[in-house]
Amino acid sequence: MKIREIRCAGLRGATPEGGWSNELRPDDCVHTLIAVHTDEGAIGLGSVFTNDALVRASLAVLEPLYRGENALEPERVSEKLHQNMFWLGRGGSITHAISGIDIALWDLLGKSTGQPVGRLLGGRYRERVQPYASLLMDEPAKLRDHLLAVKAQGFRAFKIGWGPFGRRNAATDEAIVKAAREAVGPDSRLMVDAGGSDAFWPNGYKWAINTATMLADYDVHWFEEALIPDALEDYVKLREHSPVPISGGEVLTRRQSFQPWLEARAFDIVQPDVTKVGGISEERRIAWMAQEHGVRFIPHGWNTAVGLAADLQLASAFPATDLVEYLTGSPFIDEITVGGWQLDLDGMLAISTKPGLGLELDPDALKKYTGGEDLLLSN
Repeated sequence: MKIREIRCAGLRGATPEGGWSNELRPDDCVHTLIAVHTDEGAIGLGSVFTNDALVRASLAVLEPLYRGENALEPERVSEKLHQNMFWLGRGGSITHAISGIDIALWDLLGKSTGQPVGRLLGGRYRERVQPYASLLMDEPAKLRDHLLAVKAQGFRAFKIGWGPFGRRNAATDEAIVKAAREAVGPDSRLMVDAGGSDAFWPNGYKWAINTATMLADYDVHWFEEALIPDALEDYVKLREHSPVPISGGEVLTRRQSFQPWLEARAFDIVQPDVTKVGGISEERRIAWMAQEHGVRFIPHGWNTAVGLAADLQLASAFPATDLVEYLTGSPFIDEITVGGWQLDLDGMLAISTKPGLGLELDPDALKKYTGGEDLLLSN
């Protein structure tokens, strides 16, 4: 089975706010779907955390390397692409685009063998996993109402992030977290994401350690992106002295970038994003590395339904990965798949046993959010 062509389509019209200082608008494109078409008519699906113009340019650069390649060898083909891109932007948009290609190739391998991707990764440790509802912080009263509505949907774990947190004063930060804990109750897991990868994040180590001490009073499960993404030494100190677990890593790409962070014990929880980091092949190797260093692997998943499907398969293949991120309120998660997603009575998501990612895209929703681009129909 050979790669015949790779198509991409950017998602627009309902892009959720990110809490960024330069806020996203509904028609901005930050997520792009990929479809790998083969000479036998099979199609694999991938997702890229990058604007579609950048993905198209990357695919044009990569095309001589992937066209005609074996579509059933994701790790070898992806590594070939990585190895030939050292001089053209390793770690940037091209690496993000390779992520989507790799996800799609794993989807194809699963479909070809009749197996879910998690089984092909070595075996399934679980048949379902807890999704945590991921939503933006707001003023305390508004956040409380939002969390109560999300909790009514069946979620039992929650992450609040970005917004005004860390951008005003300590009293506002604590009021937000207090309102969140009261809304979700004592038995739900609550995580806090400061958003230290926002442009010109103003806070440093002392703010982070003081905030971590406050978060411990509200039984916060982890403190995410408390510092700017490159502050390795401060992350090491913070993880050592914080009373709550420290997580991060969503902006890092490829395993080589993660190695010094894992060896330095900078994180309690590492959060690579499968749509950025190099795909399933690369994320698996990072997760193995984390496992060897005693670091918990929980995927970052602020992206699309295809990214969520990949995270579910990865979660099935690692014994300590008991959570996946679920971006709430995004049609790019909730609407573009046939059948959608359903929580069970315990607030868990089933991990598909269907071949590949176990995902089917809804053609009408695709047309709506891609401007009618022809992603799936074969020529």
